[in-house]
Amino acid sequence: METKGAGRSLAWVLTTWGVTRLVLLLFVFQVLVFPGPDVTSDVSVIYRGWFEVLRQGTFPLDDVTWQYPPAAALPVLAPAVLPFLSYAHAFFMLAFLADAAVLQLLLHAGLRPGRSLRGAWVWLAGVPLLGPTVYARYDVMVTAVAVAALLAGVRRPRVMGALTAFGAMLKVWPALLLVGCFRRRAWASAAVVAAGLAAVFTVTMPGAFSFLTFQRERGTEVESLGALVFHVARHFGWSGQVLLNYGSIEFLGPHVDQVSTVALALTGAVFGWLLLWRLRATRRTPHTLADAAFTAVLLFTVTSRVISPQYLVWLVGTAAVCLSYRASRMAAPALMVVAASFVTVLEFPLGFGHVVASDRYGVLLLVVRNGLLVAASLTAGRRLWRATVTPPPAAPLPPEPARHRETPVSS
Repeated sequence: METKGAGRSLAWVLTTWGVTRLVLLLFVFQVLVFPGPDVTSDVSVIYRGWFEVLRQGTFPLDDVTWQYPPAAALPVLAPAVLPFLSYAHAFFMLAFLADAAVLQLLLHAGLRPGRSLRGAWVWLAGVPLLGPTVYARYDVMVTAVAVAALLAGVRRPRVMGALTAFGAMLKVWPALLLVGCFRRRAWASAAVVAAGLAAVFTVTMPGAFSFLTFQRERGTEVESLGALVFHVARHFGWSGQVLLNYGSIEFLGPHVDQVSTVALALTGAVFGWLLLWRLRATRRTPHTLADAAFTAVLLFTVTSRVISPQYLVWLVGTAAVCLSYRASRMAAPALMVVAASFVTVLEFPLGFGHVVASDRYGVLLLVVRNGLLVAASLTAGRRLWRATVTPPPAAPLPPEPARHRETPVSS
């Protein structure tokens, strides 16, 4: 009976995945028109422009929108492996295959003893709720590498370290996967692979690390948590502007630097809290690695100066790995992330004009979406701490046996 139930669940997962992903492909191939701005233009214009530069053997040295580590060149160049398709269509198909790879990894993990298919369902639901943006950015490819790293971490620490280093060289954030890893072999493997990749790109392609300068110049993006200050301030006469700056729509004007500084300070505080957690954590289980990674990615995303819609793909992927373990306590924050994914598609692309205008509807969407992410972060952090640091409640002592008086024997 149990096998039959698992088979039915698997059939539902595969059917639902096929239907939802077909709809996403129809949207990005523009067979169906998704409401709002065209999210696929970044691929056909920006990514394609980078492709033309990268194929010449150099990074986009004068393009401030190139803000990615050197291995990001690989997914940008990857559509060349499908020469029978246009660049954009090839990219969408590769994103689709990365999505399929994540599902396969979660299904393989979820069908093992002590595991669950809940993780596959989180991925199944969270990705289409973000709309066609998922297939129009390379973040789904990075997330596939991160999911593979986390699932390999318990039994194959060296593989996890290598995949984590590769993921970090694609888009930095997978380095956070090592927060909950206490295996020296994983850290050593990550260091070796990262150093090797950095050396290869530095020697072979000029400008491999120019992205660091461009990242440093970023301001406060309109969808970030800190941006809510200026969305509200605009209703009280704030004199700043909303402009395209370093590849994203940002606030520019009075006090923006101070808010950006506060965001960086909060990120520093998060780093300190995670370091304290590592020092204090004494109880570790197989799912601690995934729970810690999910919590770390959540905290760094919420405190970032930029929260782009595709960042939710990272959170959905790491949440899915957590819930592939039956014993994980991250169900509530994972559901909050899935809910935030739905609100995200409402604000981008559907309601992005309202967000840029800072009208009541746009501000409400950001308050709800960012509020869900903050709640998820605090809940995940508290549950991680309680599960690994806070000592479990002491078991009550057994009651002492009643003492009976000896009755004297009468003679």
